[in-house]
Amino acid sequence: MIELKNLTKSYTTPKGRHYVFKNLNAFLPENKSVALLGKNGAGKSTLLRVIGGIDYADSGRVITNKTISWPVALSGGFQGSLTARQNVRFVARLYVNSHDEVEHVVNFVEEFAEIGKYFDMPMKSYSSGMRSRIGFGLSMAFNFDYYLLDEAGAVGDASFRKKSQALLDELKENSNIIMVSHDLKDLTRNCDVAFLVRDGKAEYFDNVQDAVEVYKAYAS
Repeated sequence: MIELKNLTKSYTTPKGRHYVFKNLNAFLPENKSVALLGKNGAGKSTLLRVIGGIDYADSGRVITNKTISWPVALSGGFQGSLTARQNVRFVARLYVNSHDEVEHVVNFVEEFAEIGKYFDMPMKSYSSGMRSRIGFGLSMAFNFDYYLLDEAGAVGDASFRKKSQALLDELKENSNIIMVSHDLKDLTRNCDVAFLVRDGKAEYFDNVQDAVEVYKAYAS
């Protein structure tokens, strides 16, 4: 379980302080994959980053004893002057202990990404789709209780999306995901419950399809 306790997140803008959410309280239930729905700018991705520890709330806490991945998104945190192999090896060393485990991660990502010789070229030369393949594969190479997906299923060609979905289906047998996506079919396929993020609040739905219907009416 993940508890969001009195979370407040804001940014300073030319027109004053903008609150993404204020005193947000929520429980993400045990053994359920969670969809985050909301209009552009509602705070979905910000909330995902706070849950993953990539961003910090002004106040409040994220309470959990679960392992959580970094958000899987297009931009990633790669060093552009390094190759994919070098980037993946660097990250792997932070999460596994032995040389064999590091090489297993590198081989997994190389095989999954299917970018051929580009795997050993600087990542600044990659297209956004190639970077997304590396980012998605790298995140999936480790065992987490929760995987954070930020529009990760919305990129790549049909073959890559199919391959990514098959990997997600396999991972969900033992883990859960928290997903942000504008593809409502992705959300209903992969998630059990949902939060609709709007007006600085997160409304909980114990059925993702119900949340999608409310969102459609709200967003139209």
